[in-house]
Amino acid sequence: MRRLGNLLLVLGIAAAVVGSFVYLGLDLAGLFGADSLGQMGSYAARFLSPDFSASHLQATAHGALETLAMSAIGTLLAAILGLLLALPAAGRLGALAQAATRLLLNALRAIPELVWAVLMVLAAGLGPNAGTLALALHTAGVLGRLFAEALENTPPEPANAIRLQGGGAWAAFCYATLPALWPQLLAYSLYRWENNIRMAAIMGFVGAGGLGQMLYVSLSLFQEAQAATVILAMLLLVLAVDAFSGWTRQRWVRN
Repeated sequence: MRRLGNLLLVLGIAAAVVGSFVYLGLDLAGLFGADSLGQMGSYAARFLSPDFSASHLQATAHGALETLAMSAIGTLLAAILGLLLALPAAGRLGALAQAATRLLLNALRAIPELVWAVLMVLAAGLGPNAGTLALALHTAGVLGRLFAEALENTPPEPANAIRLQGGGAWAAFCYATLPALWPQLLAYSLYRWENNIRMAAIMGFVGAGGLGQMLYVSLSLFQEAQAATVILAMLLLVLAVDAFSGWTRQRWVRN
């Protein structure tokens, strides 16, 4: 019976894949034909000579710093808002507040970052402000849910001991619960920063500033050399943030 179920599952997946190709009407023969491959090869070759002129490097460095600031500030705001929302979401303020906050967190993270970016561009105008707000709103939903689950799984004994000594609820949270949660909160925030630096790099395609906006302009004007420089800057920025985040987790979380 189990083998029959596995066989039906494999057949269902295969049918879904074949049906997707048929429904989309993909012309694989034309896509991988000699003419198409030649055009793709010539287009890719134009990216092999990046523009390293002083003026373009200066503009790229400014865009990289803007992208880094967007991701860092957005993640910081999200961590603060997520922690504030995690308290009622974990049931610390009653069942009604828990249900309402969980609904809000689900709504925040259900809307993708790019959709938030479009909404923030319409609300706040073009530039990094829109990208920062978009990252903060979506990430607050993600971190708020993760922080709430961490709160629910935290042992209550240290907080109860402080309450028995006459301490209030906030004192118990600040001196017992929060120190135990700190490594998890930091790890979650760093992981989200790694994701946000990637997302911040492409939010410029909808007008949210940073390297993404430079890349969009370069590609729109068919300036492949300038676009290649921006792509290299994106790669270096992501690698640097990943390395710093990994070092921070090794230094402050695992020890």
